[in-house]
Order: sequence, then C-alpha cells, then structure tokens
Amino acid sequence: MNAEWDALRRLGNEHRDRKILSLFGDPERARKFTAQTGDMLFDYSKTNIDAGVRDALIALAVAAGVAEKRDAMFSGEAINDTEGRAVLHTALRNLDGGPVMVDGKDVMPGVLGTLERMRAYARQVRDSDITDVVNIGIGGSDLGPAMAYQALSPWADGPRCHFVSNVDGAHIADTLRGLDARRTLVIVASKTFTTIETMTNARTARAWMEDHGGNPGAQFAALSTADQLTADFGIPAERVFGFEDWVGGRYSMWGPIGLSLMIAVGPEAFDAFLRGGQAMDRHFQAAEFHESLPVLLALTGVWHAQVCGHASRAVLPYDQRLARLPDYFQQLEMESNGKRVRMDGTEVVVDSGPVVWGAAGTNGQHAFYQLIHQGTRVIPCEFMIAAQGHEDDLSHHHQLLVANCLAQSEALMRGRSIDEARAKMAQKGLSGDELERQAQHRVFEGNRPSVTLAYPQLDPFTLGRIVALYEHRVFVEGVILGINSFDQWGVELGKELATSLQPVVEGTASAEGKDGSTAALVGFIQRNRD
Repeated sequence: MNAEWDALRRLGNEHRDRKILSLFGDPERARKFTAQTGDMLFDYSKTNIDAGVRDALIALAVAAGVAEKRDAMFSGEAINDTEGRAVLHTALRNLDGGPVMVDGKDVMPGVLGTLERMRAYARQVRDSDITDVVNIGIGGSDLGPAMAYQALSPWADGPRCHFVSNVDGAHIADTLRGLDARRTLVIVASKTFTTIETMTNARTARAWMEDHGGNPGAQFAALSTADQLTADFGIPAERVFGFEDWVGGRYSMWGPIGLSLMIAVGPEAFDAFLRGGQAMDRHFQAAEFHESLPVLLALTGVWHAQVCGHASRAVLPYDQRLARLPDYFQQLEMESNGKRVRMDGTEVVVDSGPVVWGAAGTNGQHAFYQLIHQGTRVIPCEFMIAAQGHEDDLSHHHQLLVANCLAQSEALMRGRSIDEARAKMAQKGLSGDELERQAQHRVFEGNRPSVTLAYPQLDPFTLGRIVALYEHRVFVEGVILGINSFDQWGVELGKELATSLQPVVEGTASAEGKDGSTAALVGFIQRNRD
C-alpha cells in the first residue's frame, strides 16, 4: 500500500491550496460527488476531493483489502484477531438474511430466539404498571440506548427511560430521586456482570428499591452472559438476556443492550430500527466503492485526517433529538480507531483516528462555530439534516433549521474576502485605517471542507441506517489503517490502576511506591474528605 499512500500524499500537496468553490465551475460537480441509497443522500462535493483524488482513495481501499475484509466480517470469520473473535453485530439485525456461521454453527437461531424473548418481555413491561426504566451501564451499554431513546422520542409511548453510567454517586442519586421504587424497572447492562462502575450503581439501586418498598427480585433485569453472577445478584434466568462475545460493547445496541429502547418505543419500532441497519448492511455489501456511502464517508475521513492532516472532525446533526449522537460517534470511532499498532504488531505509519466531537445545530453555532469558521485549524464538518421534522404545526422552525444547516456548509466553503469585508465596512460609514482594521476582523478564509447527510425524516428505520453507516465507516477506515477496530486495550491500564488505588484513597493501604504527584493528591483528598 506504500505506493497508494505516496500517490495520495502527492495529491494532498498539490491540492493543499486548491479552492473548493472553484471546483463548482463544473456544473455537474454536485451530482458527480453525491451518492445515494434509497432516500438517503450523501454529499461530499464541498471538499477538495476531485475525480483524481477519489480514484486514488478508492485504489487505497482496494489495496487495503476492504472488500475482502468486509466479506470476512459478514461471513463470521474471526477478524478481531487480537481477541480471536468474529465481529458480528450485523447478525443482530439480520432479520431477513440467511444463516451466519461461526465455528461451523449457525448463530441466527440464537439471535432470533433472544430477540423474540426481548419482544415478549418488552410487551410484558409495557402492559404492566411500570412507569420508569433505569438502565445502568457504561460505555457501549449506555451511550447507544441513551442516544437512541432521545432520537426516537416521538415513538416513546412506553415507560420513561433513564440512564445511569457514571460511578459518581450524584448520577444514581439524581436519577432515582423522585422515582417510585414500586413502579421502576432496573436493567443492569454488563456482559461480564463485573464492570465496577455498573455493579456499584446496581447495588446502590437495589438498596434504594429495598428501602423504598420495591421488590428487586421482580423489578431487576440483566443484560449479561454471566448466568451465575446474575443469579447470585437475585435476577432469575427468565429476566437475563445474553449476547455472544462476537458483539462488542460499542456495537451492541442492536441486541439485548437495546432492551430499554425496545421497552420505550415498542417492539415494532425497534424492529424498524433493526431493518434500517440491515438495509445499510446490504448497501455496504452490494454497492461499488464509488457509490457506497460507508466507503465514501470513510475515504473523505481518510483524506482529511491522514492525508490533509486535520486532527479533528465535527459531527453536527441539525436535529435536537440527535443531540447525543456526537457522543455516541465519539466512542464508536475513538475507541475503535484510536490505536498506535497495526494488526501485525508494527506501529501505524500515519496518524490514526481523529478527535471526534460536535453538538446539535443550531446550538453549536452559538458556541464553537467561531473557531470552525475563523480559527487557525481546519476542522472538517459532517452535517446531518432531515427534509422535515415531526412537529407539523412548527414547520417554520424546521425550515429555519434547514436554512441554517445549508448556510453553514456554504459559508465554510465560500468564506468572505477582504474586499467584501471592506465593502461592508464602507457601507457602515467607516474609512481609512479604521475601515481596514475592522474589515480584517470580518474576513473568513473559507475553503473549509464539509459533507452533508440528508434524509426525508428521522424515524427508527433512518436512525438504524445512520448508525450502521457510521459503524461501517469506522470499519473501512480501520482496514485502511491496518488496525483492529474491535478491541480496546487502551481502557485497561487506567482500570487496573484505579483498582489498586481505591484502598489507598480509602486509607486502608499505603501510597508507598506511587509517584510524588499521585501520593500528594491522595493526601490532599484524605485531609479534605471529612
């Protein structure tokens, strides 16, 4: 792949100062640099990618073996080779597909059987007097369902859902305050049932329920594969929903980790969410690279991060109900592709994943867009917009929202020249040095890249497509970088040190052997604790 990377570096140098706006001299630019699947459209024309760059990026993907790795993933091969596991979150949404084999066994009967158990339990809870569901998890056991619950609030006609993740006691205390312990279901989401933050919160919730008239034996469920530990905790097997080790945490919302979402929106809407993911899977498997949304989204990311050197990426959904989506994608990408070592154990020779961040528009416009427009760093932006909202009587709000989204991407590309700024200041009656000084503050360099994902309306099917699109985007980028996107060893060291530090903080062990800073901080905490 060295030749492909070298070709891209040469193109990157040649295109470094090329004006995006100049590419629209071709009246067919927007059509040629747009791809579509069904009623979802991906526009990457507001980048400095031209036909030559696109060809070079596709050549890189071909040389990296993206198609072969994709087929291996869907067929159940153990592509997570640092852990010796298959990667089959796609099987969780394979509602209409055929068998999926892992080690010679078809996993689909088990997947569909668990899904049917979830549906039955969700209906049971929705028909009961339960008013609130508290999902206790962290990372992938929290971010996905929390994001999707907010996104699909127009369908949330079941019990209210609350999500607890932080081991900070404030999180569980604030969540439980005001809930009726007799009418609350607690779902503990931990595959191993040993995650320290989750289990600490789970024990606190159980004590709260016991102290306030609830029945933990009947009002707790578990999303876990640790049958003995869940039984020891007091949760009977009929309320334990497990998933296999070929489903990673940040890819697990499609199965039992999505139980809180299914209870909130109902099994039918949850099935539509799964079918959206399945539709994107089929598109990813069938489309040629130059028409594949996951591949094109990944290649624009590679172009901006690894070739152009832009260190961060802003995800900007113009939909208040997608306010948690940037957080969700932050984990999805940064935990997956924040690696320094390739599959073969050698170091990655280019920068790996960028910093992913963002917020819902238009809120972000009044927070960080100043830096995006006029700061010294270029930050590629990824906009999302629906053609229509759900509030028919507030359609004028949505029209203003759409106008803002489209205006921001245009402004990032177009900018404002010094001559245009001088003209504006002259209209205000300024002249001479003061005109020049004020004009400089109003110059926008422009030429800042963005892509836009557009769709008719946010619904369960479309949300499923969006999430699966970004999952596959992360996969393609990982293959191109030569890394394993499905392990997360980077989270282990801090956990291990926290376990050893807890008795030191509690005062039952000595800080001897700790560095001076850590020991001093422990001392400060202990002196000021009481």
